Amino acid sequence: MMRWTALAGLAATAFTATAALTPALAGKADDTIRMAYDQAPESVDPFFNNVRIGVIIGQHVWDTLVYRDPNTGEYKGQLATAWRQVDDRTIEFDLRQGVKFHNGEEFDADDVVYTLNFISKPENKVVTQQNVNWIEKAEKVDKYKVRVITKKVFPAAIEYLAGPVVIHPNEYYEKVGPKGQNEKPVGSGPYMVSNYVPGKSITLVKNPNYFKDSPKPQPKISKIEIRFIPDRQTQMAEALSGGVDLIMSVPKDQAEQLQQVPTLQIVSGETMRIVFMQMNTLDNTPAPALKDERVRKAIIHAIDRQAMVKEIVGAGSRVLNTICFPAQFGCTDEGAARYTYDPALSKKLLAEAGYPNGLDLDIVAYRERNQTEAMIGYLKAVGIRTNLRFLQYAAMRDVITSGKAMLTHQTWGSFSVNDVSAATPNYFAFTAEDITHDAEVRDLLLKGNSSVDPQVRKDAYKQALKIIADKAYAVPLYSLPVYYAANAELNFKAYPDEMPRFWEMTWK
Repeated sequence: MMRWTALAGLAATAFTATAALTPALAGKADDTIRMAYDQAPESVDPFFNNVRIGVIIGQHVWDTLVYRDPNTGEYKGQLATAWRQVDDRTIEFDLRQGVKFHNGEEFDADDVVYTLNFISKPENKVVTQQNVNWIEKAEKVDKYKVRVITKKVFPAAIEYLAGPVVIHPNEYYEKVGPKGQNEKPVGSGPYMVSNYVPGKSITLVKNPNYFKDSPKPQPKISKIEIRFIPDRQTQMAEALSGGVDLIMSVPKDQAEQLQQVPTLQIVSGETMRIVFMQMNTLDNTPAPALKDERVRKAIIHAIDRQAMVKEIVGAGSRVLNTICFPAQFGCTDEGAARYTYDPALSKKLLAEAGYPNGLDLDIVAYRERNQTEAMIGYLKAVGIRTNLRFLQYAAMRDVITSGKAMLTHQTWGSFSVNDVSAATPNYFAFTAEDITHDAEVRDLLLKGNSSVDPQVRKDAYKQALKIIADKAYAVPLYSLPVYYAANAELNFKAYPDEMPRFWEMTWK
């Protein structure tokens, strides 16, 4: 834990430490918000990324057909002005006229049709398939009217179209593809990309031609500079020295200390992001011990989740019993097994499974390292010795999808989609990241995804979540609050969807 004396020392040397990194001090003098983030997106194209900073960039550079107001939950027209359900599988959209992409290309039905038909084809390998695999096709009715047809009944369609499913300019995207869209991104959003150095930084500038009727307000601040800085200490030095105006996911203890810094404000709150541990039970698992239900239950009983929430994770967090966020449609822990912190029972279960002296396992993780290390300590106390592999998210996902992971420390924000279909199925419906493969669970989740009856959906999800919990296929941990450290001169509001809305920020 970083103590205040260490922070004070860090502050004293921060200007020197960051001189090479920061061309000018952050703040309102040059009307630029400078942000640091610990992960770099593997692609700026939103369909080929699932790191939070990529989602943030995506919502600023691109627009969606529909916008969900974060304050009221109301769906509002963005690139669409109106929509109607034609039949169980068809939604018709009236499109907004007069919108232009950053390259001057006019927005119309061709852009919607090309984007949705491209991303829905499995051969185009969109990274997060559950965001798009419900789309059968899009059809043009006329220049400003389209129909979106789902493969099955899909009640959450509007929720997805208001979130991760952005619209690309068809002429540009057809020419350059995902690779070109990553290198020189072009959207219609409130900010445009002026410079991008993969793995290093991205700079956004205000779109002077952003359409006036957007539910996103016209941006006030001219420039957003985001730098990808994996090292937390460097981020802290930058914040203390005034080199950056915003950092997020600050560890609880550091956030509490930063509250004493007069040039900073600390803003926090619960998010939709859930934290859990996966356990590889596939036939080819590199850890055969995890196929034994007693070992999996021993792992859950070994971790004091309540203590972690109180001491490490912080205010706004709550312990979870199932793999979903409680406010999502269909999320419940009713009837699901509950696991108390009980290290003695953990040791007993390990001994019964044939591991009286414990066992050795690898764990992969990509963020919240202090939380991973706390869990490693709990596991060590019952005889489970773990080797930590701390990676960038893309590398961790490759380990998981290749079947080489044993334990994983995962977080998932559901792309801020307020429906279980965006959460649990990503890890338990035979997707690339499913390292359990229970056919009964898969079938129940798919039934919940595609029924037109809300009660049928709820019942199917409830049964699936109960099986996952009862068989201890994963360790549900807690919801994750986010602590932001921001320039005290910045008007900034935190939202549960972890989306810093630069378009609504102003200087005091």
